[in-house]
Amino acid sequence: MTQKDMEFSRELFNRITANIETVIRGQGAAIRKLLAAVVSGGHVLLEDYPGTGKTTLAKALALSLSARFKRIQFTPDLLPSDITGVSIYDQKEQAFRFHEGPVFANIVLADEINRSSPRTQSALLEAMAEGRVSADGTIRKLDDFFFVIATQNPVESHGTYPLPEAQMDRFAFHFGLGYVSRREEAAIIASQSKGHPIADVRSCASVDDILALRGHAADVRMSAEVRQYAVDLVASTRGAKGVRLGASPRASIALTKAAQALALMDGREFVTPDHIQEIAVPVIAHRLSLDPQAKFSGVTAENVVKEIVKTVQAPV
Repeated sequence: MTQKDMEFSRELFNRITANIETVIRGQGAAIRKLLAAVVSGGHVLLEDYPGTGKTTLAKALALSLSARFKRIQFTPDLLPSDITGVSIYDQKEQAFRFHEGPVFANIVLADEINRSSPRTQSALLEAMAEGRVSADGTIRKLDDFFFVIATQNPVESHGTYPLPEAQMDRFAFHFGLGYVSRREEAAIIASQSKGHPIADVRSCASVDDILALRGHAADVRMSAEVRQYAVDLVASTRGAKGVRLGASPRASIALTKAAQALALMDGREFVTPDHIQEIAVPVIAHRLSLDPQAKFSGVTAENVVKEIVKTVQAPV
């Protein structure tokens, strides 16, 4: 990767971040994680309270990238074909014609994904894992830039279907936005006094720019020691106290790719242990399954990963 590529990448990251921050205030860390997922080729599960800006964040990203954006509101009566598409008989052509579902977009917002049945949730599984959809016996490839942002509400359980471990493992990142400071909240109110600022968001990058960033991120160097450090963090979850099921090698892949994206974002030509540590919790924690006794004792997957980060020796 040339110095010109490095400068282009960092400037583009800053431009996209600034564009999103005109709408999403006080969420710099969340935007950074979101862009790391976009560039590393992963998908994101946002879990937070209603009104914290999850849907707005997804819309702001799509508008900033001039990408094709589709929103799917997950409900108990949603069918898999409502996501992937359906074949309808065309009387004029005397043949069945496939009508693409909302999954055929660059950025797909799966809003309140845990409100639909597991059968419908699984309709996203192949698309997220393989970048393609099987319908009517035909495989249809999705765009090279295909990114899923799913949301769910952590405080409601009535009428919801928890995502199974296999589905959770398809998400590279799992994090929330949280509440902003009182000062930022006052600024949000002021900015919406005459309308929502998202109406003024304009594109500042293209899908081709994102694909170029992915290529540059793949060229960011990672030493054997740092790569082994990432593997050691993930492997340590498999024997951690209170953990029934640890993270798989898929977590190691997501962790290293996301770390390369962070390094590129920082204008670095190589990954440091700090990049690995920064995203260890949002990349690994949601992939862990805890023992019932550990859950009853108040142990959380996030705390397990934080403790592992503290105990596993980082390379110097």
